Amino acid sequence: MSLLLRQLLAVLVVIAVWRPTFAGEYRLAPFSADVTIPLGHRCMGVLPTKAQRIESPLEARGFVLLGPAKPVVLLAFDWCEIRNDSYDEWRRACAKAAGTVPENVLVSSLHQHDAPVIDSGAQKLLDELGLEKELFDPAFHDECVRRVTEALTESLQTAQPVTHIGLGQARVEQVASNRRVELPDGTFHYGRGSNAGGNAALAAAGDGLIDPNLKTISFWNGDQPLLALHGYATHPMSYYGRGGVTWDFVGIARDRRQRDDRDVFQIYVSGCSGDVTAGKYNDGSPAMRPLLADRLYRAMKQAWQQTKRVPLKQVTVRRTQLSLPFHEGDEFRREALTTVLEDDQADVRQRILAAMGLASLNRIDEGRAIDVPCVDFGPAQIVLLPGESFVGYQLDAQTLRPDSFVLTIGYGECWPGYIPTQAAFDEHFGHSWRWVGPESPRAMRKALEQVLQPADADQ
Repeated sequence: MSLLLRQLLAVLVVIAVWRPTFAGEYRLAPFSADVTIPLGHRCMGVLPTKAQRIESPLEARGFVLLGPAKPVVLLAFDWCEIRNDSYDEWRRACAKAAGTVPENVLVSSLHQHDAPVIDSGAQKLLDELGLEKELFDPAFHDECVRRVTEALTESLQTAQPVTHIGLGQARVEQVASNRRVELPDGTFHYGRGSNAGGNAALAAAGDGLIDPNLKTISFWNGDQPLLALHGYATHPMSYYGRGGVTWDFVGIARDRRQRDDRDVFQIYVSGCSGDVTAGKYNDGSPAMRPLLADRLYRAMKQAWQQTKRVPLKQVTVRRTQLSLPFHEGDEFRREALTTVLEDDQADVRQRILAAMGLASLNRIDEGRAIDVPCVDFGPAQIVLLPGESFVGYQLDAQTLRPDSFVLTIGYGECWPGYIPTQAAFDEHFGHSWRWVGPESPRAMRKALEQVLQPADADQ
């Protein structure tokens, strides 16, 4: 074969791989990368026991959906949180690798607590005071950006046609319960945490407000399933803070589904679960982790079995800007946070929290709002909300589109921490991880209304 002919064939191969898409034609490129933190790394931003052993890997799993318009990227991390400048960095890096715009990149954390919190602005403030790597290791993070974006780029070369999406859901039994507990004497509190089931009164109280259903959106090439995206609203921890790095029970369930059929790529995302935990059904013992995983896994299988396919005819991305007020308390003012940060006698965890708060204040002062994106497939939508949004917002999203299949993801831009509903604010929900003020529910509702409007309302 002549050199000229070989060069011509090479060009044709490249064209076949990177050929442009036309109206009505979509392709899917799943990808994953290892993002396990090194030993000695801090977990959840402030846990006193740093990573001592790797009990399961941490993964970033996502996909690129290519079509007539700019590609859409969805990426889910087995990390606790990604905030502020770091969150923006991930969206820019993935957009560049996928040949799209940051506005079309949906990044979320599953929020396992035995995993890192990433906030480069906060870490820089800590660096200035000799507290290098106390929140996270920037060199490790830079390596993760490289791994993930390389995996994304490589996946584009084997993108497969998508003709249909599948929609299925199933009830998850005995996993989720609301933090809010009503006691027999008529009083209430928000104290039912992830492993509160060892307390008889907390275990006996009702589930409270939850979304009982796991939702699954899948992508198909004819009769061949390619990918399943599962979403469920609960904090994803059975126990944590004991030195073991882990993807916990949600990762176990996802991995088990992946082993069922290695040709169907599995992604799990956490729904709006700031006020939802496994606390009623979980006492924090190691034996409960596989039990919770099995209950979630069974719902994943059932949702898959009940899946109905519909042709994929459109992919529309809508977004709105969300501005949330900072916490109203005096201890959250810039002067107070700066005093804590610069106090070398203060507990290092309090100094970390102060740095995180200041990084968020800097963002607000710069006028940088939060993107709320919605990927609209016609009969189904994927909505990404920030922080630890309460489950009421997920239920609101479904109410706004009762005719449709709405999968709501939480833990996007995570600087807000807990985002209570109006009802919870009225009951004076307070927590050091609530970084937003009482005006937030109105802004959240408006954002949902804007991105969930039917496609014909855009005209």
